Amino acid sequence: MRFKNYIILLFLTFLWLKSFATHIVGGEIYYDCMGSNNYRITLKVYRDCYNGIPPLDDPAYVFIFDSTGTFIDSLAMPLPGSKIVPPTINNRCLIPPTDVCVEEGVYTEMVNLPPKAGGYYLSYQRCCRNNTILNINNPGITGSTYMAHIPGPSLTICNSSPRYNHFPPIFICAGVPLVFDHSASDPDGDSLYYDFCDPYIGLDNCCCRLGPAAGFCSNGCTTTCPEIGSAPPYSFVSWRLPYNTSYQMSSFPAMTVNPITGLMTGTPDMVGQWVVGVCVSEYRKGVLLDVNKRDFQFNVVNCPGLPVASLPVQTVFCSGYQVNFTNNSLNAFSYHWNFGDPTTILDTSNIASPTWVYADSGTYTVTLIINPGMICADTNTSTFRIYPLLAPHFISPAGQCVEGNSYDFSGSGAYLGNGKFSWDFGSHAMPSTSTKKNPKNIVFDSPGMFAVKFTIIENGCTKSYTDSVRVYPKPNALFGLFTPKSCVLNPVQFSDSSKGDTPLTYLWNLGNGNSSTVQNPITTYPSVGAYIISLIVTTQHGCKDTTSLPGQLSVFSTPIAGFGLSPTDTSIFYPDITMSDKSKFAVSCDVYWGDGSSNNDCNLTHSYLKPGTYKIMQVVLNAAGCPDTAYSEIIIRLEFRFWIPNAFTPQNLDGLNDVFKPKLIGVHNYKFLIFNRWGEQIFETSNPEDGWNGFYKGRLCEQDVYVYKIVFDDDVQNKNHQYIGKVTLMQ
Repeated sequence: MRFKNYIILLFLTFLWLKSFATHIVGGEIYYDCMGSNNYRITLKVYRDCYNGIPPLDDPAYVFIFDSTGTFIDSLAMPLPGSKIVPPTINNRCLIPPTDVCVEEGVYTEMVNLPPKAGGYYLSYQRCCRNNTILNINNPGITGSTYMAHIPGPSLTICNSSPRYNHFPPIFICAGVPLVFDHSASDPDGDSLYYDFCDPYIGLDNCCCRLGPAAGFCSNGCTTTCPEIGSAPPYSFVSWRLPYNTSYQMSSFPAMTVNPITGLMTGTPDMVGQWVVGVCVSEYRKGVLLDVNKRDFQFNVVNCPGLPVASLPVQTVFCSGYQVNFTNNSLNAFSYHWNFGDPTTILDTSNIASPTWVYADSGTYTVTLIINPGMICADTNTSTFRIYPLLAPHFISPAGQCVEGNSYDFSGSGAYLGNGKFSWDFGSHAMPSTSTKKNPKNIVFDSPGMFAVKFTIIENGCTKSYTDSVRVYPKPNALFGLFTPKSCVLNPVQFSDSSKGDTPLTYLWNLGNGNSSTVQNPITTYPSVGAYIISLIVTTQHGCKDTTSLPGQLSVFSTPIAGFGLSPTDTSIFYPDITMSDKSKFAVSCDVYWGDGSSNNDCNLTHSYLKPGTYKIMQVVLNAAGCPDTAYSEIIIRLEFRFWIPNAFTPQNLDGLNDVFKPKLIGVHNYKFLIFNRWGEQIFETSNPEDGWNGFYKGRLCEQDVYVYKIVFDDDVQNKNHQYIGKVTLMQ
């Protein structure tokens, strides 16, 4: 009984619509190229067959214009018959009333149209729409125009236009999601693009039809209708606020049409009649050929208490193989899902909002049955496209040197091969961006760490991955000379001052046939001449720089050092050594005697103060500043001598015999003591250079005889000696 009440309520709603309905409710025109410039024109017209006035045209006149709007011809297309469109509703649980009627007339006719620049326009115009339509102004006196374009020979030859596959349901339930396949087919396989568009207006309520029977007027009109239809372009319907091209009828969520598939979805939320315009645009190689604009009338009615199976259209394409299903079904008590996964028979669920993980990417048909097995069950299907989870990734290429760098990148991640790969290398790269999957030859203009962003955009999903690439700096090779002059066979040392971001390795070309890998190499040059010196430095990253010594290295001749010594073996008692200069080609001469003293004259006599073996070095320079060195040795032998006076005169202060001390040669472990006549020690020293000045405790001692004691070891035999004697202090 409850279900029967719903049917009665729905039937009363239809009666309300019927009482105000009249005229045309939709249509379209399309053509097929049959060859030899022959085209088969097809016109589909839909009218309210209970209250529509007048009936379908017989014949229906399709007018042909060129691209300038000039009338070419008209086709009188006879009506071969019509049929009643089943009064479908978007819910199989309801039985639509039998007194609601939509009549379909399908006209076809052949016409020969030779190629013409700009092509041809086909148009059919009719009055009028139902006065009860809610979303346009003055619907009762607003007609319809259906038009097609045959492109000119500059675009294509023998084109066939797209045509729609299905007519929308005559009734749709308020508050029930609508999922309608509004797709079209194209015989040529051209690319199709769908969108909402403004319907054209047509004839008004005075001129209901054209052609030889023109002049059929109503509502007291006395206008004489034209023999031909008006030429394109045509005006659009006037939308009643708040409706417009993109929001053509009251619905929440708003009605949308998928631009690729033509799937129309939305949930109407207001009872009434609505005119909706949808266009399918035909493209070939990116060039627009034709647009099939179809408008039709939706009748939105109340459907209280009806079970409606509704699963939302897929909107998330970025979550990988796992899909979380929800449903918007009405009056559902139980559920049965089939996820359409052909890899298993377990792809079903009986819960309201299940989850399923697909084994692979692909296109799957998902079926939802609500109240399965009950009298009033409902079924709905939806297509889900499953794509791998986007996971963009790339392995950052190894760092390169800034000089001559060229980086290749290889993007990876889950994608199906039709993804706006997008690379962003930053402002220091050339090119700075790329849309290739594997871009190559990316050059960076400076050293440093640079962020590289790789983005995959596919199926409305965007995912990015960022890593960095390192560009190593070029080192700076630089060197000079430690040695101020370069002379034959004299060592020349090079001074490196190169800079790098890591420790450097070195490769020297020394110009004399030798190379070196040390930082500051030393080499000699065998002959006078000019030599080219170069250095290559390399960082640990392999970055190189090369430099050469400015100009050529000039190598000059050297003088010849030489000298004679006499004697070369002598006693400390005869320590005078005479040098005679025997150098050649020298302009200066320096001698170093080996005892810390030196002279800039190489013809002189030098006295040694201590015995020993001394290495004598002679350094000579020529006019070019090149040196040479000669060496020799002399021996000053040890001798032992002791002598001491027996009196001294400290009071005279004449510088002669003022201090009492012995003369010693070749001694060590020396000690010198003075005693007065009473045995009191009045002086002591261990320095052979120190003597007694005759004072004791700050006063000059009296004239008298004093006792001395001297103890030492000789240097010759290391024998201990002790001398005790007397000395007279005289005033």
